[in-house]
Amino acid sequence: PFAATEAVQDAMTKAMENGVKEVGIKVQGPGSGRDTAVKAIGATEGIRVTFLKDITPLPHNGCRPPKKRRV
Repeated sequence: PFAATEAVQDAMTKAMENGVKEVGIKVQGPGSGRDTAVKAIGATEGIRVTFLKDITPLPHNGCRPPKKRRV
């Protein structure tokens, strides 16, 4: 979670220097760093979050299982 927080703080300072006022967040994959990063972005003063979307891929049915073993 520490690395996620540091990365977000660095990105937010660069965004504010370039005049960004609103951001949209797309998160992918599991992990505690994802939640920490979203909270850190929300806590940043001067930047408004317009949307938060989870784009983690989910299998619909997966691969076909192997044939049953016959003895």
